[in-house]
Amino acid sequence: MSDTQPKQVSPGLKIALEYGPLIVFFAVFMLTRDRVFTLWGEEYGGFVLATMVFVPVLVASILALWRLTGKLSAMQVMTLVLVVVFGGLTIWLNDDRFFKMKPTIIYAIFAGLLGLGLALKKNWLQLVLGEALPMEHEGWIKLTFRMALLFAGLALANEFVWRTMSDTAWVNFKTFGMPLITFLFLIANAGLFRRYALDKED
Repeated sequence: MSDTQPKQVSPGLKIALEYGPLIVFFAVFMLTRDRVFTLWGEEYGGFVLATMVFVPVLVASILALWRLTGKLSAMQVMTLVLVVVFGGLTIWLNDDRFFKMKPTIIYAIFAGLLGLGLALKKNWLQLVLGEALPMEHEGWIKLTFRMALLFAGLALANEFVWRTMSDTAWVNFKTFGMPLITFLFLIANAGLFRRYALDKED
């Protein structure tokens, strides 16, 4: 897109496009988790079938977001690539481990990037979110450090859940647990946002 400013999209539609694929995955899995399906001469469980549905739905939703807004964030692009790769491997090899590892890789990459930025004294988080969340430099440093810890913690938590718990437990954690943890993280940092917020005049 050549527009310099992203197009405005209604918040409801944006949320539906961002979280809709995850809800679709959850619904398909819950409906099919105790069944086995034979497709193309191969037997698939409900988890892999839900992945078959999730991958094209996510691709369509992200393309719709790009079409509507004229831009995609780095996290959206990375998520799309990893979902296609690891979702494709899950379906091709009929092995759900690849799809379950995807969140670990995404969160580990972002934790590593934020940590590297701090080490190099490059505030990449501010470059991405600075316009939406204007804060003083010290506030960005603290937020970057905390978000790096958040992403690292989510990566470890994902590994623990998928390796030690049932498919249903992992799907519930992925669908509800991770968004809840992220929401609570933002609430917990409300004081930081207020303390280091820039005045409109600044």
